[in-house]
Amino acid sequence: MNQNTHASEPASGKDPFLSSLGERVRALRARRSLTRQALARTARISERHLANLETGQGNASVMLLRQLAHALQCSIAELVGEDTSASPEWSQILVLLRGRDDAALARARRALTDLFGAGPPDPSRTGRVALIGLRGAGKSTLGRMLADDLAAPFVEVDRVIERLAGCAVREIHSLYGMAAYRRYELRALEETIASHPRAVLSTGGGIVSEPVTFDLLLARCFTVWLRAAPEEHMKRVIAQGDLRPMAGNTEAMDDLKRILAGREDAYARADLAFDTSGKSLADAYLELRAALMCRIPASG
Repeated sequence: MNQNTHASEPASGKDPFLSSLGERVRALRARRSLTRQALARTARISERHLANLETGQGNASVMLLRQLAHALQCSIAELVGEDTSASPEWSQILVLLRGRDDAALARARRALTDLFGAGPPDPSRTGRVALIGLRGAGKSTLGRMLADDLAAPFVEVDRVIERLAGCAVREIHSLYGMAAYRRYELRALEETIASHPRAVLSTGGGIVSEPVTFDLLLARCFTVWLRAAPEEHMKRVIAQGDLRPMAGNTEAMDDLKRILAGREDAYARADLAFDTSGKSLADAYLELRAALMCRIPASG
C-alpha cells in the first residue's frame, strides 16, 4: 500500500494541485503588481507561509484561500483554477469559449467590449495620446517632450488621482488598498478625457489590469505602449531612486519579468508599440515622434 502511494507521487515530491495553485498565486500577484511582502501584508498572512504556498510546498486552508482571493481581488474559483460559477449563464459562456483558438477568443472579447465596454472608438480620440507601460519605460520624460512639441497639455493620471483623493498615491494604497486606487484611477481618467480634447497622458503601469478603465482609455485615446527590456526597466527605476514595488524584494527581477509577461497581451492592444531599449533619450523621442506622425494627424 505504501509502495503504491509513493509510486503515484510526482518525481519532484510536490503535489500537482499545490504546484498549480502556487503558480496561479504568483501570476495573479504579478497582474496586481504586488510584491510577495505586500500581498502577505494585505492578506494578513506570514510572508514565509505565502512563499511556501507559491513554491508548491505549503498546504492552504479555506480561510487562507479566502484571504488571498480578497487581497488579489479575484474569486476563490479563479485562484484554485476551477471553471465553476453559481450562474448557469456564466457556465454556458465558458462552454462556448472552451477550446477556442486565440483568434476566436479575440473576436469574442471585441464583441463583449462593444456590448459592455466603453463603446466604439471616439473619432476625435487621436487628439489625446496616452502612453502605457511599466515604470521605467519613459512615459513621463517622453510624454513631456511630446506634449511640448504638440503644444498640448501633459497630464500624469496619478497626479489627477492624488488631487481627487487628497493624498499621495502611496497613501491611497496603504490606507485604502488597491481597489480604492483603481476607483480613483477610473474617475481621474474620465475627468481628464472630459476636460482635455487634446493632451498627452502618462498612465500608471497597472491601468491595463482593470478592463473598464483600459477599455475607456482605448476608446477615447490613441494609445502607445512604451516597452523596454526588463533589465532597462529595472535600471531606469533604480536611477530614479524609486524602488517600488521592488524595495526589499530579493526576487525583484523575477517579479518584473512576471509582471511584463502577465500584461503583455493587454499592452499589445495599444494602437502603437514602441521599444525604447538601447536608445538615447534624443533618439527615442525622434523615433517615437516619427512613428506617431505616420499614424495620427500632426494637428491632433
